[in-house]
Formats: sequence, C-alpha cells, structure tokens
Amino acid sequence: MATRRARLTVAYDGSAFHGFAKNRDVETVAGALERVLSLIARTEVEVVGAGRTDTGVHAWGQVVSVDLPVDTDLVDLQRRVNKMSAPALAVRSADWAPTPDFSARFDALWRHYRYTILNTEAPNPFLARTAWHIAQPLDLHLMQLACDPLVGEHDFSSFCRRPKVDDLPEGQLPPSMVRRVLSAEWSDLGDGQIRLDIRGTAFCHQQVRSITGTLVDVGLGKRTAGEIMGILRARDRNAAGQVAPPHGLCLWEVGYPR
Repeated sequence: MATRRARLTVAYDGSAFHGFAKNRDVETVAGALERVLSLIARTEVEVVGAGRTDTGVHAWGQVVSVDLPVDTDLVDLQRRVNKMSAPALAVRSADWAPTPDFSARFDALWRHYRYTILNTEAPNPFLARTAWHIAQPLDLHLMQLACDPLVGEHDFSSFCRRPKVDDLPEGQLPPSMVRRVLSAEWSDLGDGQIRLDIRGTAFCHQQVRSITGTLVDVGLGKRTAGEIMGILRARDRNAAGQVAPPHGLCLWEVGYPR
C-alpha cells in the first residue's frame, strides 16, 4: 500500500495516560493514537512524537509524524480522531509533512514547555489537574533571577534522572546530559497563577520538573538564586531540589525549520 507521511499537532490531558511512549500494559498517548489511526486508515500505523512526556504531563503542541495511505482525507481523519478520542486527546491540525522523511522527533529545532503554579492560600478545584498548588508565598523576582544561569549549554546532570547503568546494554556508555536551554522566564498571570516558560533544543528525563522544583525552593527561601550555578557544576542529582509534580507541566509548542 502506498503511503505518505503526515504531521499532526496533538493536545492531550496527561492525567488520562501513562505517558506518551507506547506500553502494552497501560494506556498511553501513542498507544491510543495508533489504535484510532489504524482503525481509520484500515492498516497498522506507528507514530513518532517530538517529546516523550511522562505520566501525568499534558500537551497542547505535541507533534507526531505518521505514515498514512496516500488517499487519506486529512480533514476527515482529524474529525474522526477527535470524535473517537474526546475529551482526553485531540488532533489540533493535520497536514502532509513537508518532506517524505520528516521526523517529528529528529527534525525538531526546539521544544517549549510551560509549568503552571497556583500560588494561593486556598486550592482551586478547577485548576487541580493542570497547576501545582503551593500555599506558601513565592518570591517571583528571586525565581526569575535563578533562571539566568540555566540559559545556555550545560551539563544538566543535577537536574536529570540518569538511566541505571545496569539497564544499559553491555559496553554502552551512559547518554550525555548536555543540553542547550534557549530561554527560561517566569510570568505573573494574575489571580495567583504564575508560569515558567522554558525553551530548549531538547530536554532529558525530568529536567524541566527538576528545574521547576529547584526554582520553587528559591522562591520559598530554601535556596538562593546564587546557588544555581553551583548546582549545575556539581553534576549531582542530590544537589538540586525537589521534582515538581507532573500535572503542572505542558508541552506547549515544538519548533521546526520553515
């Protein structure tokens, strides 16, 4: 069967899934999407995502590439996927890929994540699934100062969950934790909501959540903004702070060459 590569922009509520990557034992975003697309296309398909979000992490701008029959009506496909997958998952756009070998993962230039915090004394039930509630006052100015050392190319071992050496194939070296952060900025959204926008070429496992948790420690006065560079240089996960919970994190946008 002749196929053509498509590019889909997908949004999902991460609390409904055990992460993005396919896992036969639990419901995942990739598994749910492949199941629905295969039914519509009447052939087995496999999706490749720009980011492997963890359990509970949301997405507004996840991008996937998938090979579909050349006669697929993408407008109809989008409508049918959304009807079958609502409300936890939705295809926001569906287009033919710019090149036959387009890869949502390997062609991505950057990933943009958002982490939302509700900093009020009382929790808000309507934000409970998408924002981390912190009742103690946070100093947003100090949290922004603490972002500055993170921008640039660094070894982020202190903020990443390293794979266990025993899990690696014999003779394979542990992967590099060097990453490039392009920007990191906090915003006051009003009504007690604050948000971290962080953009980088790529992120390692739990990097954004570990950075967020450490910046929150700065906002609570448990650490100083001046400690961040030392934490980076330590290259030791124990040097950083808490890992922020997954439900406040959202893969917001992925950038590609024009």
